Amino acid sequence: TNARIAKHTFSNSNTPPVTEWVTLPDNRPFSSAKSIAANIKTDPSQDIEYIQIATEDNVALDAWINKQKNFNPLKKYPVVFYVYGEPAASTVGDQYGSHSNFLYMGDMAADGYIQVALDNRGTPSLKGAKWRKSIYRNIGTLNIRDMAMGAKRILERPYMDKNRVAVWGWSGGAASTLNLLFSYPEIFKTGVAIAAITNQLNYDNIYQERYMGLPQENREDFIKGSPVTNVKGLQGNLLYIHGTGDDNVHYDNAELLLNELIKYNKQFEFMAYPNRTHSINEGAGTRLHLGTLYTNFIRKNCEPGAK
Repeated sequence: TNARIAKHTFSNSNTPPVTEWVTLPDNRPFSSAKSIAANIKTDPSQDIEYIQIATEDNVALDAWINKQKNFNPLKKYPVVFYVYGEPAASTVGDQYGSHSNFLYMGDMAADGYIQVALDNRGTPSLKGAKWRKSIYRNIGTLNIRDMAMGAKRILERPYMDKNRVAVWGWSGGAASTLNLLFSYPEIFKTGVAIAAITNQLNYDNIYQERYMGLPQENREDFIKGSPVTNVKGLQGNLLYIHGTGDDNVHYDNAELLLNELIKYNKQFEFMAYPNRTHSINEGAGTRLHLGTLYTNFIRKNCEPGAK
């Protein structure tokens, strides 16, 4: 309450972060020459389209679309969805640098990909208590349905190629990726899942029970929303990746999923990174290898470029 100065930072989808120091309580910049107003610059290379879509379940979802450079609306482009879907975070923030693929080795837009993200019910958006609480006991079902029906609406755009649709995510986003591939194979043809929670009964109780209740009381909800329960639906191309030293989503999640995929003769690609943690960034060459693996799989199974 006695603070006299504050640091003020601003960015949005096409404005790199810019900072100023202000005096309190009047909120005036210390220096007009070093103020945000004097130094703010937009990045013309970033042209993100923010949209709101209504699903067939009458749910309004926020999304963004990052189109290919030199976009031609008369052609069809492959689409790559980045997903999270858990109640812990949103993917549709208006902030600089969150619309590009940090694993792809190259420029996805220049290579002819359209990138998309959307937020399902339950995400921490300013949409009220009903929106926020709707995901309680429904992780792996309600959020997956929302993302799939949102994707279905977005893919109605004539310039999007429904035969070249990929989805990927990490951790909870990898669980969403698996469930989308398994439950909605008619929409999602290719997926990359990294460090996925494959069985909700195996994840941290401080997180999982906060959003799912107690397994002693509603165990069936944990099971129903877990990817290991739904592997029989896999029809498309799957690359599954996990670090054997993952100290967050433990590696037994991977082996549970692998055994279920094997049980039902589901063909897939798999990469285990020895003794890597949840971030899979330890060891010489690891991130280059991971990025190359990811990029080659996407390019092979979701062919780049307009048609």
